[in-house]
Amino acid sequence: MKMKLIQIHWEGPYRLNQLNLLSDETEDYGVYQIYGKHLMYGKGVLLYIGKADFQTFGRRILQENWENINDSDTSNVYIGRLAGEKTPSEETWSKEIDLAERLLIFTHKPAYNSKSLNLNNVIDGELKNIHVLNWGDYGDLLPEVSGLRWTSRLDYLRFDVYKL
Repeated sequence: MKMKLIQIHWEGPYRLNQLNLLSDETEDYGVYQIYGKHLMYGKGVLLYIGKADFQTFGRRILQENWENINDSDTSNVYIGRLAGEKTPSEETWSKEIDLAERLLIFTHKPAYNSKSLNLNNVIDGELKNIHVLNWGDYGDLLPEVSGLRWTSRLDYLRFDVYKL
């Protein structure tokens, strides 16, 4: 299977009280990040990565009740819309949102995504061929994430350290 490239254009930060601005049913879908205060990690840390698939960012994020979970004065939201040459079918769009969310959660391990984390060090299956490029205001995410980096597919390679 060949590598699947998913590009995400990020915007933010938004405050929780600005989520009503993210309700355009033609474009407000994709992946989002929540930043806020964590007892162990401090303020302004990546807490959660989620997806808004069949409902807009505004509707989905409000359902999670973040204003009661975290201090709404210090919570920020970044939203990521999938980008490309053309808008794909709804089925393809949904699948790419799901794959991007799963790979970003696995790679960045946000504190409040603990249920979604795969505790193995290896990604196999459909995520091994996913490559995500993050553009714009992507917060603390890595600019580029590849499932190939975390797969066992390259375990046969032997790496030697170069010496002068």
